[in-house]
Amino acid sequence: MMGGFGIPSFRMSCLRLTSTAPVSLNRRRLIRPLATSCSAAAAKNKKEKVIVISGPTGAGKSRLSLELAKRLNGEIISADSVQVYRGLDVGSAKPSLSERQEVPHHLIDILHPSEDYSVGQFYEDGRQVTNDVLNHGRVPIVAGGTGLYLRWFIYGKPDVPKASREITSEVHSELADLQRDGDWDAAVHLLVKAGDPSAQSLAANDWYRLRRRLEIIKSSGAPPSAFQVPYDSFRENFESDEADAVDINSASDGLLESKSKDLDYEFICVFLSTQRLDLYRSIDFRCEDMLLGDDGILSEAKWLLDLGLLPNSNSATRAIGYRQAMEYLLKCREQGGQCSAQDFYTFLSEFQKASRNFAKRQITWFRNEPIYHWIDASKPLENVLSFICDAYQEQNGNLKVPESLCMKKDITNHREVMRLKTYRTKNRHFVGREDCTDILHWVRTQAQTTRTSGMKSLDEFSYAR
Repeated sequence: MMGGFGIPSFRMSCLRLTSTAPVSLNRRRLIRPLATSCSAAAAKNKKEKVIVISGPTGAGKSRLSLELAKRLNGEIISADSVQVYRGLDVGSAKPSLSERQEVPHHLIDILHPSEDYSVGQFYEDGRQVTNDVLNHGRVPIVAGGTGLYLRWFIYGKPDVPKASREITSEVHSELADLQRDGDWDAAVHLLVKAGDPSAQSLAANDWYRLRRRLEIIKSSGAPPSAFQVPYDSFRENFESDEADAVDINSASDGLLESKSKDLDYEFICVFLSTQRLDLYRSIDFRCEDMLLGDDGILSEAKWLLDLGLLPNSNSATRAIGYRQAMEYLLKCREQGGQCSAQDFYTFLSEFQKASRNFAKRQITWFRNEPIYHWIDASKPLENVLSFICDAYQEQNGNLKVPESLCMKKDITNHREVMRLKTYRTKNRHFVGREDCTDILHWVRTQAQTTRTSGMKSLDEFSYAR
């Protein structure tokens, strides 16, 4: 398949499929007519099962989830903070239309890029869709790499008050001028003065979280830190009991099973990853792939700019890939479209580095999640599928990943550590100056068009794709 720039384009996946033969599985087991009252009560009170598939960017979550849904009569619930936006397809590695027709997908393409989406809203939407899927007799498969979304979905959301329209409007008015002027330090000082000293730990220019914190203070009179977080309670209790256990290695699975009984569903959580060097190479190649063709991530970034959005101004434009692409295109526009090959390679390098760093943060985040079972994405897909299907069918809830599929959470090999420290990107498509000629021509052409003629409505953009 050739991209619009005349460069071969194809998708990568870490998982290897060795067989596509379907496995026939029944979602529910029948209770025998002569079952005792105890066993009947246990069956009645047994929680519904929900599968959660996560992992760093580029590990192969989408493919695994799709194949799993086919075998288990499942539906996929996206836990991706970018896939919720219409028009942001390439940069979010959104499932194709054919894949969504093959298996039902939820929480994809539900918002315009100018709208914000919060973890609290995902919790409400995700739980509602999960219940709907279960009520239809199908298996919910929650798939994505947005750690906070999944944490709230599994453990529950903090009991933080929702701001009224009046308070939301008041906060917006207080911060509007500061955000327009880019005076982040003054906004943080305002929040600290209102009663949230931890505001200084916020990531720079994260206006959404700053606004939300101010709303919480005005709604409750207390900062967000004053409210109990279900995940923190779960982890603290788990670690406390684990420390008291005589044999920690043998006790961990049992303790986890015991603590998990407090959760709303019986979760089967899988974290899919691979050796860090292989993951980094895959991410670098995937970033290149996203730039191929006339309808790649640069085209989507241009559309965001034509909508009047600026990089890093809201949830959609903060997303990795889109922020870098928008900044690159803005620079090219400022120069009248006269961007050099060096400018392009600088942008590509920043895009790849940001993506690798994001994957590293994802691994660190999920390393602290005791409920996940780590699986090596480089293993044959058939083996991984069989393990998860068997785990879903298992009745005792004591899940253990076989050594042949197990992925270690930490890097213990000194040689691998040294190779990571000296890692350098080796591009596959964009190697020399001449390799980006078509992209530079496209950028020049687009920069020379007026904003009015270049603007598209959402419907026009979607139709054109």
